Amino acid sequence: MLAEHGTFHHVYDFYNLELPFGIEVPLPYIGGDSLQTSEFALSKFMMLQALAFLIALWIFRGVAARVRGGRPVNGWFWNFWEMLALYIRDEVVRPVIGDPHAHGHGDHGHGDHGHGEHDHEDHESSSFELHHGPAISGHPADKYLPFIWSCFFYILFCNLLGAVPWLGSPTGSISVTLGLALTAFGATYRYGAAMHGHVGFWTHLIPHIDAPFAMKIVLIPLIFVIEVIGLFIKHAVLAVRLFANIMGGHTVLGVILGFIFHVANHSAWWAVAPASLAGQVGVGLLELLVAFIQAYVFSFLSTIFIAMSLHEH
Repeated sequence: MLAEHGTFHHVYDFYNLELPFGIEVPLPYIGGDSLQTSEFALSKFMMLQALAFLIALWIFRGVAARVRGGRPVNGWFWNFWEMLALYIRDEVVRPVIGDPHAHGHGDHGHGDHGHGEHDHEDHESSSFELHHGPAISGHPADKYLPFIWSCFFYILFCNLLGAVPWLGSPTGSISVTLGLALTAFGATYRYGAAMHGHVGFWTHLIPHIDAPFAMKIVLIPLIFVIEVIGLFIKHAVLAVRLFANIMGGHTVLGVILGFIFHVANHSAWWAVAPASLAGQVGVGLLELLVAFIQAYVFSFLSTIFIAMSLHEH
């Protein structure tokens, strides 16, 4: 597996990644004296993330094709994914973000509940306008939908891949969840800066303080530092929360399964093995629920952070 005079022909053996089959992947030679420094390591989680992307692309190209022209979606499989997308739109993004340009409490409240018949019509026609003009432009918060939808379904498919034997959940790696959290922070900054400007994004973190000038001199820098630190902590928690929940579930499954091997040479094996397998099934079903919940929590919190960057404190 050595390169021939700086050209390429590195081969990565995926038996090292505990897959049930071997895949030889030619990789470009980068240089270096050892295997660790002379090749790009293509990991199993990288391939699983690419697989999650391809699954999401296939499903939602299919949904988009079925709603094109204002047609209703037919088939339980496609209806299921349309239902999830509409739920994120109607119960998360629109209520949480509302209308970022409306700061009053009259007809355009924070949750945009004052639109009356307009909101009602949006919900009536929701199944017809998921992937074309009216749904994207029909509500001020819909411009943020593509990012939130991408977060939810990408994380969901990454989580669900862990239910397939010999694969795994990429979100069980802290490096993956950190990347997702950095992406969420980038979206928060991008949308906030587009609304308030690059400098205004940071000054926007300071709420209005109705206090004497001398007290403001002390409070404003203190509040600014606290808010900036809190902004980074909130997004770091996104990474830790997702990683801990997915990794924790896999750890429990491994421990329960390990009971069988621990008593392999004892008579108790006949009682422990069925109990462990039953526990595997129960925890596995719970893991399926956790996969959906954690994708929802990440998307919901990301929506809140975006809303905080848009609205006045």
